[in-house]
Amino acid sequence: MRALLIAAALFAAAPAFAQAPATSAVLADPARAPAASTAIIIDGASWRCDGAACTATGGSNQPANRACRRVVARFGAVSSFSYKGVALSAEQIATCNA
Repeated sequence: MRALLIAAALFAAAPAFAQAPATSAVLADPARAPAASTAIIIDGASWRCDGAACTATGGSNQPANRACRRVVARFGAVSSFSYKGVALSAEQIATCNA
């Protein structure tokens, strides 16, 4: 019985442990963002935008610079980009937008 209670507690807490750091971008041109109700899949990540602010869940593991370039190819230039919780520097963003 005790083991069952422990297993139930761990199962209930699992979503908190399973959440990966966010991937996000701020678009330089909000007019290029898809409608808020539209999910766009890029490399397996589901992107949703609210104005210029876009966030993604899921996706394949890849270098942050590549993920940024794929988003720029689809949405246009970004003014900031964070891949799985790690923000790109201004220099990296400039390279991504080039």
